[in-house]
Amino acid sequence: MRQLRGQERAITGNRQTNLAFAEAYGAGTIDEASEATLGWCRERAREAGIRTVTTGTGAALRMLAATADAKAVAEIGTGTGVSGIYLLHGMRPDGVLTTVDLEPERQTFAKQAFREAGFAGNRARFIPGRALDVLPRLADGGYDLVFCDGDLMECLEYLAESLRLLRPGGLVCFAGVFADGRTVDSAVQPQEVLRLRELLRAVRDSTILVPALLPVGDGLLCAVKRG
Repeated sequence: MRQLRGQERAITGNRQTNLAFAEAYGAGTIDEASEATLGWCRERAREAGIRTVTTGTGAALRMLAATADAKAVAEIGTGTGVSGIYLLHGMRPDGVLTTVDLEPERQTFAKQAFREAGFAGNRARFIPGRALDVLPRLADGGYDLVFCDGDLMECLEYLAESLRLLRPGGLVCFAGVFADGRTVDSAVQPQEVLRLRELLRAVRDSTILVPALLPVGDGLLCAVKRG
């Protein structure tokens, strides 16, 4: 057997090392202005007590948006703009991100972040409000990707709305489906974790979705809507 070199040894290490390697793999792969802005966004999120997507999750979202050649993306949960920056980097140069959040103040942070990252003002449409009040107003079949990072208790409703919003071949993604390991923990769990389990079953068993569960961040559930 040939001797393994540095990077190869890292890849063939234990599972935890592999996951950490995968999580860090996407770091530094976008421009310096965006990297600096992401740091600012994460700091604002920490101050506000908001969890943001990790580097690995962000890299996956960027890749999925690029794979879909996404021109129209809907995002549930603007936060301070971390996930939006990754999505915008993966979308077409003329693509528009429609992002929904219950807290207008968070969207103010995101607007500034997108501008600092170099995106023109017309690349994002900010809609304040509860997602289940806003989503029914969006166009049927008008979106290439829907990213859900909102209220876990509403995840099944987000799925139903996403199926309506997506074009054939479009993608739906849910962040945080591991729930810090509680989703697979046999101990008694809160209602939001039970809802996540229902979501995982619904996506896996759907006849119109092709699913995959990516072990990045706190779990990224993805599925393609069949044509």
